[in-house]
Amino acid sequence: MDHARHAPNDTRFPVVTGEPPMCRSIYIYVLFRTKGRLVTVPQQEHEELPATPLTPAQAFDALYAFCAPALVRQAYLLTGRRELARESVERAFQLAWQRWPEVAVDRDPAGWVRIMTYEYALSPWHRFRPRHRSPEEPVADPSDRALLAVLMELPPSQRRTLLLYDGVGLDLPETAAETEASTPATANRLMNARAAIAARLPDLADPSDLHDRLVSLTSRERLRAAQPPAVRIGSERRARLWTRAAIAFTVALIGTTALTIRTAPTHYEPPIAPGAEVHGVPTRVAPGALSQAETKLRKKLREETASGPERLVPVGR
Repeated sequence: MDHARHAPNDTRFPVVTGEPPMCRSIYIYVLFRTKGRLVTVPQQEHEELPATPLTPAQAFDALYAFCAPALVRQAYLLTGRRELARESVERAFQLAWQRWPEVAVDRDPAGWVRIMTYEYALSPWHRFRPRHRSPEEPVADPSDRALLAVLMELPPSQRRTLLLYDGVGLDLPETAAETEASTPATANRLMNARAAIAARLPDLADPSDLHDRLVSLTSRERLRAAQPPAVRIGSERRARLWTRAAIAFTVALIGTTALTIRTAPTHYEPPIAPGAEVHGVPTRVAPGALSQAETKLRKKLREETASGPERLVPVGR
């Protein structure tokens, strides 16, 4: 693990790292300007600071201008797709603008946006999008094409760990914390990724050579990022869209609930049991002719008087 490494915030590697020189609030990092040029807080506390506080939009634009170009290159190494890399950075900064009061006071705003960029870039749902099923234009340089192909064959967790450690320059505990893994698991992922690359590309077995190739690969690609105002406007538009969708869903839910209450029965009515065929019952027949005795009885009843105890009048006749 021990090898000559660069510091995470070393300005000698601006293409891949893109980290601010101090992990402080963005309002501290770019809180002051001199003649229209952004400056950082001096290391000596006794020095005078020509304070000109920035607005939230200006602070966001400063963070975007500082981090977005490097993050696009990092996302390209994660995905191998130029458009997806640009989209990942834009979505991460859109989320940062929506949560700007939280991001602005974070101890490492650039790291916060980097985590969101990596999470979006490595989302497994991209494989179902039609625009990402077709192959992109390959890299012009054959050696860069071979390196990118090997990177895309690595599992996403190993690819992310390798980029953070050998590309961005984080140490092992920081890489483990950012990938939400234990330090031994992170070390195992890193060693497996290096072994896979060294097996396919033996000239990149040295981590310093691998870092230089990662830098050269991204520096030769034409990777662009949108302008900060466009990202802020897109974030606000997306927030309004989701708000309207939430309101529409709530109204539909309330309407459906009211309709259900209106049309639902107020008491329980047991269902009528279905009819069943009964066997063994004799068939009903029509009455036949009266017998001789019944005929005589009927004649006798009709001849008797209607009054008197000896006369019975049938009911309903």
